[in-house]
Amino acid sequence: MSRLLESAKELRRKADDCAKLVSLDMTEICVYNPLSYAFGAFEEYVTRYGAASKRVIFLGMNPGPWGMAQTGIPFGEVAAVRDWLKIQHNAGRPAVVHPKYPVEGFLCKRSEVSGKRLWGLFASRFESAEMFFKEHFVMNYCPLLFIEVHASGARNLTPDKLPAKLKESLFEACDSHLRDAVDVFSQGSELVVVGVGDFAAKRARLALRDANVRVEKILHPSPASPASNRDWAGVVTRRLAELGVTLN
Repeated sequence: MSRLLESAKELRRKADDCAKLVSLDMTEICVYNPLSYAFGAFEEYVTRYGAASKRVIFLGMNPGPWGMAQTGIPFGEVAAVRDWLKIQHNAGRPAVVHPKYPVEGFLCKRSEVSGKRLWGLFASRFESAEMFFKEHFVMNYCPLLFIEVHASGARNLTPDKLPAKLKESLFEACDSHLRDAVDVFSQGSELVVVGVGDFAAKRARLALRDANVRVEKILHPSPASPASNRDWAGVVTRRLAELGVTLN
């Protein structure tokens, strides 16, 4: 567990360096790093739920503006983090915040739909968060949220849309952290990394191509995907069963 936190601190440092480069090279991009301003919540999450080996890691892409950007927890929809994970750690805020995407922590009234769906599925299958985390863990590949500012406002920019020269060092750091997590959680047992969406699965396959793990993919719960708005929980539950990844 301490190794995972040390790895996260190293990722935080490298992500901060990358954020500075993005700010210099792309002045129209605003970058949030929850591993910096909300590390206390993340540390509590890892300390409480990251002990022992795991059977499955669910890997997301990067923080959502109304999820991890607010709470510091992957897919961190406020109600799910507060009521199911039982974490409510006061966090800071980024040095530069775009008014369209304020950081209000647990006072945020917006719901992160992706997080609500993901944690809602797990809550429906397990009696408690402790039961879920006995063999499962949830993490993000990239710790940074990118806000692209334009004339008519701003929008969430996914990491794959960054210029190649900026992605290279960032993805190298993210790959390293993912490999550390796999080393910590596998401990000699078989481990399945489930990419939540295409991007996460692709990056996991690249980062873990030499590791003794199985990488699979499930549909991302984002409401931006029409397929995700048609019984996402049922579709994903059936897909996981096909993969031999049972939620019990």
